[in-house]
Amino acid sequence: MSFSVRIFSAYFLLIGFAIWFFTQSVTEEVLPGMRHSLEEVLVETSNLLAEMVNQDFESADFGKNNFATSVDAYKARKLSAQIWFLKKKDPSLIVYITDKNGIVRYDSRGFDLGKDYSQWNDVYLTLRGGYGARTTRYNPNDESTSVMFVAAPILKNQTIIGVLTVGKPSKTVRPFFQKIIKTIQTKSLILLALSTLIGLLIVYWLTLSIRKLTRYAEAVQAGEKVSLPYIREKELAQLASAMADMRHELEGKNYVENYLHTLTHELKSPLAAIQGAAELLNEDMEKQQQLRFINNIHSETLRLRQIVERLLKLAELEKRQTLAEISLIHTDQLINRLCADKAAIITSKQLTLNCQLLTANQVEGEAFLIQQAISNLLDNAIDFSHSRGNIEIHDFVKDDTWTLVIRDHGSGIPDFALDRIYERFYSLGRPHREQKSTGLGLSLVQEVALLHNGKIDIRNNPDHGVTAEFSIPSSQTKEK
Repeated sequence: MSFSVRIFSAYFLLIGFAIWFFTQSVTEEVLPGMRHSLEEVLVETSNLLAEMVNQDFESADFGKNNFATSVDAYKARKLSAQIWFLKKKDPSLIVYITDKNGIVRYDSRGFDLGKDYSQWNDVYLTLRGGYGARTTRYNPNDESTSVMFVAAPILKNQTIIGVLTVGKPSKTVRPFFQKIIKTIQTKSLILLALSTLIGLLIVYWLTLSIRKLTRYAEAVQAGEKVSLPYIREKELAQLASAMADMRHELEGKNYVENYLHTLTHELKSPLAAIQGAAELLNEDMEKQQQLRFINNIHSETLRLRQIVERLLKLAELEKRQTLAEISLIHTDQLINRLCADKAAIITSKQLTLNCQLLTANQVEGEAFLIQQAISNLLDNAIDFSHSRGNIEIHDFVKDDTWTLVIRDHGSGIPDFALDRIYERFYSLGRPHREQKSTGLGLSLVQEVALLHNGKIDIRNNPDHGVTAEFSIPSSQTKEK
């Protein structure tokens, strides 16, 4: 399980539990709160009605007096009240009255007249001067059949002569309770969804630096030239710095070992040739032979110098992670200048150079490095072209990438060498001379391309020759 998933899971469980606990707590408090509010109203109502009946309560025809008639009229009344989402149509209050012995003298429901209610809590406690209330289910197994009863004493000269009880069925307030619960649950789900979204954003923010470090490590592993990312968090910034230092130490060690091995291998051949020629010069020989061996020593010495110089340039490029002196480069001007510099050798080989370049095209980069890379590609095209051959040069821009195409019509690259052309010191013999190059030119071209976030692609043409495509990001382009 990834680090971000762990953080999000912990956050989600914590928030989810908090919301669930809050919802449960509120839900558990809603119904008791509504009952308390209802009870408070019933207390007021029962005491008001008790005051209204105390004058006529002891009369013999109490069940037919004005109070009873008014209650019956109330029961028959049709209501039209819109309470929140519920339309109230029928009255639901229950009223019954008992005497001082707890015997029912009036019941708005029309039953239980004459029954003994003296043991019910509402009547029992009220007759003894206390607060009488009870909740009773008509069906013990069905909570919706419960009714809340609140009683008030009927007084005469501060003496309790009876009890008036007002009841309210719980089913009349249950829709409000259910509506509130549904609203709470809906808002809890919305809150959970918003919290989840916020959690994702928080996790993304917290793991952003970790992802940067991960991409940096993957790029280093892949051999890409990447800079150390900017990290805000102090601890992670220290880790990033330590990773970069470790990378440089390891790369430096491997780099030195690799270069010592390859350099030693490549220097053996010219050194052996110089040593052999020098030993032969100690013997008596004709002047012409002597000059030939001296020329060999000069030639091999020059080759050694070229190897060292190009190796130093390549080493510098391979150790760099970013460009240094970035400027806008007019590609057509640079290429035309290179072609002019090589005009002498092009003329000597009787080659035809066909250039079709974008005008006023610009790229961002180090002019010297790009010039060196293109110069190497041109040198290869010239070296491997047959006398009186053609070299075609054109460029184009696609998807914000500038590509220079150099095509010759020479002998092409042997199949066995296609996978090795970018290796350091790997070189093929030129068609018109036996001596090989340093084998560092295409390695340098590849490093320049990578340093500019570009690429180099070299392939054989179906009809002889080689096509080299050098691509780097484009800065500004105008059509031909």
